[in-house]
Amino acid sequence: MDFKDIVYLNSGNNKQKKAFKVLTNNKIISSLKDFSPILIGTIPINIAIENSDLDIICHFTDENYFRKLLIEKFSNYEKFKIYENTSQESLAIVANFFIDDFEIEIFGQDIPTSQQRGYLHMLIEHRILLEKGNDFRKRIIKLKEQGYKTEPAFAHELGLEGDPYEAVLSLDKYNGD
Repeated sequence: MDFKDIVYLNSGNNKQKKAFKVLTNNKIISSLKDFSPILIGTIPINIAIENSDLDIICHFTDENYFRKLLIEKFSNYEKFKIYENTSQESLAIVANFFIDDFEIEIFGQDIPTSQQRGYLHMLIEHRILLEKGNDFRKRIIKLKEQGYKTEPAFAHELGLEGDPYEAVLSLDKYNGD
């Protein structure tokens, strides 16, 4: 599966098709083309719940240019906000806003998108879902509906101990290349 091109969404389930339309009709991905955008999270790997958002990761080398573009392109959308997140392995610039029924989060770092933790988590989770089958997928979705975040849900179902984000990453040494 090539997650770097959202065209796969258009042949997916109803939520994936709707996400494709929102992202393309509003030129979200194309507006971010200079930043190697990748849609990550639950919608691409078909474990979304009703309120799942569209998470897009980006790679910037100039944080001010990235911030300026986010404001220029997306500040007119409902509930737009932009902030810095310093709890990551490097500074992140994050923008949130709403289009139709979707919350959209754009997350940019000075780390190539194929090496960002969110992308690596998604690849590992996708592989596990393929290996474990539909019953496992349904259990993950049920946990998410009960309030679990994605990585804690996987850690719970797989019996992983410790920090669930690190535990899921440790399942695969995929380097993103």
